[in-house]
Amino acid sequence: MYFALTDDQREFDSAVRSYLAERFDLAAVREVVEAPDGDGHPASLWKAAAEQGWLAVTVPEEHDGLGLGLVEAQVISRALGAGVAPGPWRGSVLAAEAIRLAGSAEQQAAWLPRLASGDAVGAFTLRGSAPGTLRTVEYGAIADVVVARSGDGLALVTGAAATPQGSYDGTTRLASLDAGAGETLPGATADVIDQLTARATVLVAADLVGIAREAITRTVAYDRERQQFGVPVGSFQAIKHALADLHVAVTLAEHAALYAAHAVDVGLDGADLAVAVAKAKASDVAFDATAAMIQYHGGIGYTWEHEAHFFYKRAKRLAGQFGDGDAQRARIAELTIG
Repeated sequence: MYFALTDDQREFDSAVRSYLAERFDLAAVREVVEAPDGDGHPASLWKAAAEQGWLAVTVPEEHDGLGLGLVEAQVISRALGAGVAPGPWRGSVLAAEAIRLAGSAEQQAAWLPRLASGDAVGAFTLRGSAPGTLRTVEYGAIADVVVARSGDGLALVTGAAATPQGSYDGTTRLASLDAGAGETLPGATADVIDQLTARATVLVAADLVGIAREAITRTVAYDRERQQFGVPVGSFQAIKHALADLHVAVTLAEHAALYAAHAVDVGLDGADLAVAVAKAKASDVAFDATAAMIQYHGGIGYTWEHEAHFFYKRAKRLAGQFGDGDAQRARIAELTIG
């Protein structure tokens, strides 16, 4: 069976990558990383995300969205990972997904158009419960609405007091929120929460494979040019064989993430297994590829001035979200052999 992106999806992917390459490159990322007191929310990138439909990707058309699926959303997530782009895109998309799947008609009408247009910033967390303290919420300090656990369900939290938290990954901003009870999402059943967890896991996996692919691409390009003993270092067997193995692993992870998104979109019976496989592969290969990026760039790869640490730190942070490789392999064993 042949499975790949459609022509429209490939064009969508190209548009996102082109914008990032031309108008929000690694120099722009560095400005965010090196401004630790900033909110990490670049206005130009957020405006583009709104104008080009990145925020509206899964929002239904009746609420001013594009009405597309998780496959298209993972296209965007992969491109943002490749560009190590900062900003609350994933949190906003997941908040919208929670409201779409579990919100009342009134909640959907109030929030979905605002999240789709970028007029509101969303955040999503399953750590902690409202009322209570919500920890390590990405972009929680600037979020207009946070979707969080509330007992066995979900709640919309607004106006929570935020305390910034540090992160070794400068491409995000974290906060601890003192959350009140919030507004219950009436349709937040256990099945819906499982769906949201799967969607969040796929988007994180897609970000990771984007990181991994860009890391290996940049490393190969560098080692084709870097010379030792009069020849490119990429011609040495120890390096080229390792990079070839990484290329295979990244390719497998890319396809696993794409298939998992499709499986969740259409509700395949094996969707849970596909998500676990995708996240296990993505977590492992992103860490391996970014570590290799540092090593195979030689001395320059270990410096602050080089961009390798942007990729490595983001990969390390995201690898554990919604279960790292070991946790996902345990999940695979549970799903297959009980």
